Amino acid sequence: MEYKDYYKILGVPRTASAEEIKRAYRKLAREFHPDKNKAKNAEERFKEINEAHEVLSDPKKRQAYDQLGANWRAGERFTPPPGWHFDFGTSGVRRGAGAQAGGFSEFFASLFGGGLGGFGGFDTVEEEPYGGPFRGQAPAQRARIAIALEDSFHGTRRQIGVDGRTLEVRIPKGIVAGQTIRLAGQGRGGGDLLLEVEFTPHPRFRAEGRDIHYELPVAPWEAALGAKVPVPTLGGPVELTLPAGTHTGRKLRLKGRGLPGPVPGDEIVTVSVVAPPARDEAQRRAYEELRARFPSFDPRA
Repeated sequence: MEYKDYYKILGVPRTASAEEIKRAYRKLAREFHPDKNKAKNAEERFKEINEAHEVLSDPKKRQAYDQLGANWRAGERFTPPPGWHFDFGTSGVRRGAGAQAGGFSEFFASLFGGGLGGFGGFDTVEEEPYGGPFRGQAPAQRARIAIALEDSFHGTRRQIGVDGRTLEVRIPKGIVAGQTIRLAGQGRGGGDLLLEVEFTPHPRFRAEGRDIHYELPVAPWEAALGAKVPVPTLGGPVELTLPAGTHTGRKLRLKGRGLPGPVPGDEIVTVSVVAPPARDEAQRRAYEELRARFPSFDPRA
């Protein structure tokens, strides 16, 4: 396998502080996020960036990685030194590259064990310490867990029943549909239990990755004249400025109001103009006058 220079991937020196590593990671994650960067290599770079951050942001993993020395060059053939062993202790493998990433590399797995992705090609969130690639031979047990969007937004703990047992599961902030949570040793025969996350239907919102979609009903005069209207978000209501001349189907973006993560999602607000019914003669006359005021308007033109 090829050696990966995690410092070079993040563009920081080996002496970089934790804060410098965090800044570099955030900048690169925003730049190469596949939802925003459509270049062919964006997804692969995003995976590398998250893997490098996974190692260099964890003091224990970084210390172990640095023990390999600074003489290796990126791309060189590499095998772990004889007797190499990494003890996860209580750190585990944290959520990394997001649904697009497809897990960590063979190089990562050879050093730290178990980072080769999760259920169905998505990355895995470790709930319990993971003991390396040779811990137990029992196959993983797979199941699904349905959570509310609010569970992902805030992070929480849930109790689930599996094979007659009650297990407590930590729902990490920002987890998205399709990712998996690994409960080490909690499956049948002492194997791992992999829980694939799905969202329960929400009365207001719909999730796509970390972006949240919401349909906003507005009155014709609000759409025509512009207005400031309240909009619900997972974090609470906010005020949205509706530009004059807004039409049904127009999309407005509330930056950072989606699910949290290395690159937080946005809330995408789709406008729907709703005409009030004419319930009496005065309201009917108001519509007739409006029609007379716009004789050349054809909504189907």
